[in-house]
Amino acid sequence: MDIEKVNSMDFREFVDVFGNVIERCPLIAAAVWSQRPFSNLEDLEKHFFAFIDALPLSGREGILRCHPDLAGPELQRGTLTPESQREQSGAGLMNLGAAERLRLAELNARYQARFGFPFVLAARLSDREAVPRELARRLRCLRAQELSTAMDEVKKIGRLRLADLLGSDFPKP
Repeated sequence: MDIEKVNSMDFREFVDVFGNVIERCPLIAAAVWSQRPFSNLEDLEKHFFAFIDALPLSGREGILRCHPDLAGPELQRGTLTPESQREQSGAGLMNLGAAERLRLAELNARYQARFGFPFVLAARLSDREAVPRELARRLRCLRAQELSTAMDEVKKIGRLRLADLLGSDFPKP
């Protein structure tokens, strides 16, 4: 898909295509649509991330709360978004043993209790052994530092999802 195609999309099509670039936040895609025309594909990414960066603290925390726990209940129930399903599957999180699932559930619960939002990690850039290590490491962070790290992970996920949608015309992270 090229930038002319993106710029020619009507509102509904744009939100349908880009509505889950930021997990379960189609309103961000709706806001970004109004910024057309985009000069290039990097400009499209810049608008997504500028919108996120301009949000107040409560808005950024809201974005984080839209993310599922890694290897959590939504994975077990099969209710993840298609993108999250592919990402968690690619990281090997669908094939965890009982002890691994229990460990991640405990870490996710501690993280949620400490920070008030789910642990967010670009799972496609990780693997099943690294996820619990990173979760345990980030549990030791200060809240402000962790919020910043988690938002950086949201952007990594968004960049990967845009790359998926836009193919070879868009640089991979």
